[in-house]
This record gives sequence, structure tokens and C-alpha cells, in this order.
Amino acid sequence: MLTPTHGGPDADGVPAHDLSSNANACGPYPEAVRVLRDADARHYPDPASTALRVQLAAWHGVAPARIVPAASGSEFIQRISAAVALQGGRTMWQPAQAYGDYARAAQAVGLTRAAEPEQAALLWACDPSSPLGQPQADLVERVAALRPDQTLVLDQAYEPLRLQGALALTPDALDRLWRLVTPNKALGLTGVRAAYAIAPLEIDPPLLARVRALAPSWPLGSHGEALLQTWATLDAEDWVAASRVRLREWKSQQIERLHAAGWRVAPSVANFFVATPPPAIGADLGRHLGAWRAQGVKLRDCASFGLPGRLRMAVVGPAAQDAVWRVLTSPVAECP
Repeated sequence: MLTPTHGGPDADGVPAHDLSSNANACGPYPEAVRVLRDADARHYPDPASTALRVQLAAWHGVAPARIVPAASGSEFIQRISAAVALQGGRTMWQPAQAYGDYARAAQAVGLTRAAEPEQAALLWACDPSSPLGQPQADLVERVAALRPDQTLVLDQAYEPLRLQGALALTPDALDRLWRLVTPNKALGLTGVRAAYAIAPLEIDPPLLARVRALAPSWPLGSHGEALLQTWATLDAEDWVAASRVRLREWKSQQIERLHAAGWRVAPSVANFFVATPPPAIGADLGRHLGAWRAQGVKLRDCASFGLPGRLRMAVVGPAAQDAVWRVLTSPVAECP
């Protein structure tokens, strides 16, 4: 069974400077913090999320029946993989570099990896992609080629923090697939686990019914529901838009520093990117990562994505960049 590999806190706690996960460095969103503080945790939320589904449906311009709340993006990945398998699906396809939970979920329910998209019952897309932060190649063609017996899920975890360009799909194309939305990264509150999916316009009713039936009685707790309610507002949209302006500036500064020190940075349209360290560091990358972590700086090793020798870095603000830079430029021998 595949072992989960994630960025963020680990057995040593929360890093002082965490560049290993992709949360919005401008966060947390202040209004969301207030709403979470005031959330009513004394009572169960509505298990059907009736009001929330109406709000999210209006926000996206879809019917409420198409909104499927989820405990998290990862929970929905597990759930729809199981639903496709129970509907008779046998194969899954994903991009060469992708979030590890797609493959873990497929393995858990017996879906085998298809070599080509046309061979798969369940297909995954992520745009901007992880770990590269790039538009997914051939996504338009992939959607156009979808057959009625195929299910395509577009993971939009990083869409709100897209710093360049736009998703290439038209509204009609988006109506043909599942969209998975996880706002906690954009709001800078990854500790609140809450997400939702938007089902295709012409959804297979048995598949939708099975996806709903596989959910726990309460997919969302009070805090998750509060986060999603706060997300679908004009104030939150404006705050995230202002964040993107700052993140573009910070990203440019961060990449400029890396280039000056001999790092190579791959193109990215998101608030994160993949960087290759200079040979002197890359030759002993594991020891450097451990030494940096001991000094409070955590980066994401991309070996688990099939990109050994490269690191994923989230964009952070100037003060954090200064602190990180002091650590990255210290000789490993001087690190504890």
C-alpha cells in the first residue's frame, strides 16, 4: 500500500517557515478567522448541508443537486474512487506527476493504473498542476474526448491562487466533468478540512447517488461548514484577488534570489514552483533537507512525485524569505 506523503507539519511540529505546503502566504483570511471563532460547535450541523448547498450552487450558477459537500479534498478523492469501482469501473488514469492520494485511493478500491486516458473509467486532472504549478497539458482535448462511461475529476485546489493565465476550459466543458473545490489553501486555513464537488450537468444518476451514499452522516463539522459559507462571498473573493497581487510580487523576488544563487526554477503559474538546487546541494540533498528542517525551514522533496533532486517551494513573504535565505545559504556543517 502506498504511503501518504504530504507537506506541512510533521513529527517535529509546525515548521517556523513552511514552504512545503501551498497555503496562501497572505492568510489567514481575517473574516474566516472570526467566523470560525464564533462557529457553533455545541450542536450538530445540518447533515444535508441544505443552506450551504444552496449558497454554493448560487455562487457557481448551478443547481443545488450538483453540490456534494466533502470532509476534505482527500476524502472526496477516496469516495469517488470507491463509487466508480462499485459502478463496475476497473481502471484509473492520472498525469505523470500528481497528488499521491489519487493513486492511493485507486489502490485501496482495486482500480488499476491505465497507461492511456482512453482506457480508464476514472480520470484525474489538476490545473494548475501539482507539483509543477503548470496548466495541465491536453486538458481541453481530454474533456472533448470523454465518453459517457468515463468520469473525469478536475482538482481545482490551486485554481484560486493561479497567478498567471486562466483555465482553458469553457463553461460547457466544465459542465462535463466533476470539479473538486478546496478553499482552505486560498484562505490560508489548511487546518480546517472542508471541500465540495460540483457534479457534471448530465450526471449519471446512479453514480451521483452512490457518491452521496458513501458519505458519512455528517461530511462537514460546524467549522468546515462555516469556512465554506465564508468562502462563497464577494468579500472573500476580493481578499483572495488582492492576495494574488502580493503573491506575484513575492514570487518574483523569491525566484530572483534563487537564480542568483545558482538554483534553477521551473515555470509555474501558481503560488508555488519546483526548483533544482545547485550541484553542491543536490549531491547530498537529503542531509541538507534534514539540516534545514532542524533550523525551522521545511521544503517539499519532489522524489515522491517522480522528480528526484528537485524541491517544491511555496511563495512566502519578504520577512519569511529573509529567514529562509539565511538557512539555505548556511553551510550544512554549521546546522544543528
